[in-house]
Amino acid sequence: MKPIAAFIKKEILELIRTGRLLILTILFILFGIMNPAIAKLTPWLMKMMSESLSETGLILTEININAMTSWTQFYKNIPIALLIFLLLVSSTLTSEYQKGTLINIITKGLARWKIFISKTLVIFLLWTIEFWLCFWITYGYNNYFWDNKIASHLFFSAFCYYLAGIWFISLLFLMSALFQTNSIVLLISGAVFLLFYFASFFSDIKKYLPVTLLNSSYLLAGNNNISEYSFAIIFTLLLLIINIGVGIIIFNKREIK
Repeated sequence: MKPIAAFIKKEILELIRTGRLLILTILFILFGIMNPAIAKLTPWLMKMMSESLSETGLILTEININAMTSWTQFYKNIPIALLIFLLLVSSTLTSEYQKGTLINIITKGLARWKIFISKTLVIFLLWTIEFWLCFWITYGYNNYFWDNKIASHLFFSAFCYYLAGIWFISLLFLMSALFQTNSIVLLISGAVFLLFYFASFFSDIKKYLPVTLLNSSYLLAGNNNISEYSFAIIFTLLLLIINIGVGIIIFNKREIK
C-alpha cells in the first residue's frame, strides 16, 4: 500500500502544480454560487424584460422563486462543469505516454496496475470533492434563502449524477489504456456515451443504462421513484468495475516507450 500512497501523493501534487486543482475548485465554487444567485435574480430579470415585452402585447405574470428553481439551475449547470472536468483530467494518463515518464517509474519497480489504480483513484477523489463542494454550496444558500424540503429525494438525486460522473471517468481511463493520444481518448469516450444515449431511447433497456442517472433531477419534483434508478445504479457499478478491470489488464500488457 505504501507505493500506491506515495504515487497518489505525487499525483495530487501534480494537480496542484499544474493548476488544475485550483481551476476546477474555483469553477465548481462559482457554479455552486451561481445556481441560487440566478434563481434569486430571476424576478428582477423578468421585471426588466416585462417592460419591453409589454410593448409587444405580452404580459408576464408573477414568478414564484424557491429552492426548486435553484436546484433546477444546478442540474442545468452541472453537465457543463462535468464536461470541463473531463476535458481537464482526460490527459492524466496519455500525457505520461507523451512525456515518456512512465518508463522511469516502471523500471524503479512500481507495478503497472498500481500506477493505473493510483491515477484513477486521484481523479475519483477530485470529482468527489468538486461535485459535493458545488452541491453543498448550493444546498447552503438554498437553505438560507428558501427551504430545501421542497425538493424530494435531494441527496439520492445528487448521488445518481455523481455516480454517472464516476462511470465516465472510468471510461476515460479505459480508453487511455487503449489509446495513446488524448484526442482519440475523448473521441471514443464521447462515441460510447452517444451509443448509450441513443440506446436510452428504447424503453426496454433504458432503465439499465448509466445515462439514465443523468436524469435524476426528475426525482426532485416527485415525478419519478427511487426504485426506477436501482437497475441503472447496479449496472453502472458493474460497468465501473469492468472498465477498471479491463483497463488494468490492457495497461499491464501495452507497450510503453
